[in-house]
Amino acid sequence: MKSYLLVNFSSDGAKPSDVANRLALVGFKPTHGNYDFIYDWDHEPSTDEAIVLADKIHNIMRGFDILYKMETI
Repeated sequence: MKSYLLVNFSSDGAKPSDVANRLALVGFKPTHGNYDFIYDWDHEPSTDEAIVLADKIHNIMRGFDILYKMETI
């Protein structure tokens, strides 16, 4: 399974490179196409595990002034 992030940046917020560096701390890698970042699970995550990952994203992105959408499929 994979989790995908689509990120909307603000010119008043953090630089895209800073966002990428922070997301790398929790295992996201930059990609191109329909999404900006991808997280490869080594197993099929439960809903609770996906929520824990979303909480991690929320915590590390606090104050960066971005909007994001996460999709796990």
